[in-house]
Amino acid sequence: MLGSRSPRRRVACAAAVLGMLLAGVTAGQAATAATPAAAATPHRVLFDNTKAETAGNADWIIGTSQPDPLGQDATPSAENDWTGALSAWGVGLQKTGDYALKTLPSGNTITYGTSSALDLKNFDTFVLPEPNVLLSAAEKTAVMKFVQNGGGLFLISDHTGADRNNDGNDAVEVINDLMTNNSVDSTDPFGFSVDTLSISTDNPKAITSTTDPVINGSFGKVGGSIIRSGTTATLKPGDNSAVKGLVYRTGYSGNTGAFFATSTFGSGRVAFWGDSSPIDDGTGQSGNTLYDGWNDPAGTNAPLALNATEWLSGATGSSGGGGTCTAAQLLGNPGFEQGSTTWTASSGVITNDTGEPARTGTYKAWLGGYGSAHTDTLSQAVNIPTGCAATLSLYLHIDTAETTTTTAYDTLKVQVLNSGGTVLSTLGTYSNLNAAPGYALKTFNLGAYAGQSVTVKLTGTEGSTLQTSFVVDDTSVSVS
Repeated sequence: MLGSRSPRRRVACAAAVLGMLLAGVTAGQAATAATPAAAATPHRVLFDNTKAETAGNADWIIGTSQPDPLGQDATPSAENDWTGALSAWGVGLQKTGDYALKTLPSGNTITYGTSSALDLKNFDTFVLPEPNVLLSAAEKTAVMKFVQNGGGLFLISDHTGADRNNDGNDAVEVINDLMTNNSVDSTDPFGFSVDTLSISTDNPKAITSTTDPVINGSFGKVGGSIIRSGTTATLKPGDNSAVKGLVYRTGYSGNTGAFFATSTFGSGRVAFWGDSSPIDDGTGQSGNTLYDGWNDPAGTNAPLALNATEWLSGATGSSGGGGTCTAAQLLGNPGFEQGSTTWTASSGVITNDTGEPARTGTYKAWLGGYGSAHTDTLSQAVNIPTGCAATLSLYLHIDTAETTTTTAYDTLKVQVLNSGGTVLSTLGTYSNLNAAPGYALKTFNLGAYAGQSVTVKLTGTEGSTLQTSFVVDDTSVSVS
């Protein structure tokens, strides 16, 4: 609720307060390769089978025993111990002892935040292997919130026109629709779009890297992949600076022709692959025409699939592993009770003004609230040790005098910058549309920046009229 404050802040009645903020609680996604996965809870992976993944000649399942593949064989040692064209993938994970696998069977709905045992909140990674049915509005919200709150999403496409169930939609359209037509963020949230192409044959090569965790994961070094009727993606780093091409179609680089790409969104991670042929192990249910791309010597498809699952599930860190970590909180003056020390902030941002109450103590950071064109910033540099999982947490309260329910006139961006001031990622964006009573906890995964010195920066920007106040308290960067 708004209170009185010095005249430099313009305030409005609490009747202008709008709906609730999206909570951003991480699913524990940044454990590094230095953390022994087997010593903790197994990484939980859910494979989808609700979007016609077995239509036509497709058989994109890890096993016919669903939801639990262990019902067919509890101790698989070879791909034929489970029945499905993705059985090699599933068995490869199962044999490590570090993964708990399930399938969302046909006829079910993708959910997030329900009591269902197959709800996405119970998993670390969700695999959509060439979906051929559009996700419903509720399902798209579920998937996007899952990723935003720390989940890993593996999107596997196929070439345009591969409409296996003849419903008018192929995987290219399904994936693009998820990213551009959802209630959470439809403004190119992952920083890429799937190309409407049908590339018959190519052997794409991986980028040169000794640190990327997908290229250099525990399942082996990735040298490339295969296209046997597939597509690529166009990268848009201006929309999401975390997007990165790892494997490129022959003759392509940079933002075009990315056959395999990774990105982040909120606290979660995303991987994209442009063809289902590389994950096809050539075995499956009778009656299907399959192709053994998993073992095709023209690519290193098995390590690519397995390393990517490892990364998405939080089994390794983007720093490439190595080192150990001592649990700690890294931010100085995290509750602002020491005034402006440690932080770099615009004048008046760190304040004990009673017009907006602190969550705890008397000081907080108050960005915006002028009711005129204005920008406030708040930042602090932090060195995240190699080998650490890291989480940025803060409590955020927003109130506004804006009355619109559709237009974000005033915004707050939470970003990570490198030591040179370049924005590495926008972790979250909030606006007058998110106004709500009280403080809400927001958490963001910083595991991708282990081994780096980065700056956490908040930027509040107001339009020309009607105030919006973004009030922050009780911050932390915790590593473990």
